[in-house]
Amino acid sequence: MLVKTYGAAVYGIDAIPVTMEVVVEPGFTFTIVGLPDTAVKESYQRMLSAIKMSGLEFPRMGIVVNMSPADVKKEGASYDLPLAIGILASAGKVKHERLNRLMIMGELSLDGSVLPIKGILPIAIKARELGYEGIIVPQANVREAAVVNNINVYGVNTLREVIDYLNDELSLQPTVIDTRAEFARANEHFDVDFSEVKGQESVKRAFEIACAGGHNIILIGPPGSGKSMMAKRLPTILPPLTLHEALETTKIHSVAGKLKQGSMLMTTRPFRAPHHTISPVALVGGGTNPMPGEISLAHNGILFLDEFPEFPRAVLEVMRQPLEDRHITVSRAKYTIDYPASIMLVASMNPCPCGYYNHPTKRCECMPGAVKKYLNRISGPLLDRIDIQCEILPVPFDELSSHKPGETSAAIRERVIKARAIQAQRYADEPHVHCNAQMNNRLLSIHVALDQESTHLLRNAMTRYDMSARAYDRILKVARTIADLDGSAQVKPQHIREAISYRNLDRSSYGQIF
Repeated sequence: MLVKTYGAAVYGIDAIPVTMEVVVEPGFTFTIVGLPDTAVKESYQRMLSAIKMSGLEFPRMGIVVNMSPADVKKEGASYDLPLAIGILASAGKVKHERLNRLMIMGELSLDGSVLPIKGILPIAIKARELGYEGIIVPQANVREAAVVNNINVYGVNTLREVIDYLNDELSLQPTVIDTRAEFARANEHFDVDFSEVKGQESVKRAFEIACAGGHNIILIGPPGSGKSMMAKRLPTILPPLTLHEALETTKIHSVAGKLKQGSMLMTTRPFRAPHHTISPVALVGGGTNPMPGEISLAHNGILFLDEFPEFPRAVLEVMRQPLEDRHITVSRAKYTIDYPASIMLVASMNPCPCGYYNHPTKRCECMPGAVKKYLNRISGPLLDRIDIQCEILPVPFDELSSHKPGETSAAIRERVIKARAIQAQRYADEPHVHCNAQMNNRLLSIHVALDQESTHLLRNAMTRYDMSARAYDRILKVARTIADLDGSAQVKPQHIREAISYRNLDRSSYGQIF
């Protein structure tokens, strides 16, 4: 008898429906067709043991399985459960009347237990889109899947539970979660705070501006000046995730298998800090089995690249397009996938190989030409895409030894949230623009109107430091954010002046090197 069960394959960060057609007939072979990978082909041994441990006999007959659509590669062990149910239903040991109303996914252990799988959130979303009555998932994934409303989500621990449910011998209760209420109750907890940072008020100000407008920022300073320490405190002043952003972010981490077991939604903005030995594929995504890269895992959050020049040139250059377009298109011979990549890039670097170029008290010991060679590891076009370039100096002893606490992250975050609220209202009619860093040229011309003095200031800076057209746009975006923090509807000369001051690599001694 032909029986169909239904599942889904994760492709990029979305799911594609997969139909498993099973026929049990006289014979002695087990055949799976439809581009299964090795893990899918090995499901036979897992199903054989799991069915036996569930108190049933595996059909000793010829079994043919077709996984449709046949031109989409089926990967992983998540098809074990629907395949096992299809085989038992085709052999007449499980009722098949409900199968056309359910999507079933799960990996089987040899003892018949159902193990968690990756990408259950996009699968549940696809099941709802296709009009399925419910979805059966591993119990460990049930809260993640239950985020999707208007579909019954059943969590199971064993294959036997699914068999008894389909045979009307067991009643499964759907898991229901009020997503908005759960999200509203979620509390963000941080182990660090900006009040612990001694001095560095100008850098804190630059961080505040960067978070208020979603701007990319790079810190240049000697070892031990606090670059990494302050960067790790950035999540404490970023505005909280909206529910829409939380769902987007959770979806990506679900596909990558990065969600904690039993978790429902990501409630804090991601902070990704890959090592400088990372490969281009690991950064942007892709691979034999396509997976999101570090840039996409940092979507709606921060990608922190410490020791920026130490990253291979090929790795840094692949970030150009994502930083501009805020999405990544990974094209290979067998697939083309789009990954979201709306990130805030935070980078830090020493000014030279020894770390003490331009230091107020220590002498740089680098060979002639070494400083220029070191800084030239970062291309001009990539630096142009970094809105705020901030020089950081060592903290004086008096400030370092002071017991006076600095301004708290909560106080800084309050100002950031107010600035973001202004931007949310400003871009309410722009579906793909949420902060000043995402403005295009059309929006810049509308929302950044300069008076004569501001235009004169900007013209002089552009001419003196030979800045590019992209740097011009970045200065205007940063100035707009500074004005928002100031509560000003107009961008004023002081806002332009401060925005220009954050182009350290375009001027002074650094500009001469470049």
